[in-house]
Amino acid sequence: MSEHTILALGSIITAGLTMAIGAVGAAVGESRIGSAGLDALARQPDESGSITRSQFVALAMVESTAIFCLVIALVLLFANPFM
Repeated sequence: MSEHTILALGSIITAGLTMAIGAVGAAVGESRIGSAGLDALARQPDESGSITRSQFVALAMVESTAIFCLVIALVLLFANPFM
């Protein structure tokens, strides 16, 4: 195998692992945020506006990690400077 083939294979595997770990981490984080938000709404329904607003901010922050993983994977696949 040539040097470029090994580098391409490593980039593909790393991109796949990056997306897998990033997606699982974001899914776990979002499910915990959703669970905590519903629990808070059940306990204090009068604060629904504040709870919902805080929940959306937290969901956006967690989702940004998955988007960063996607960007890293795309860079590894299509803009790899070593290939």
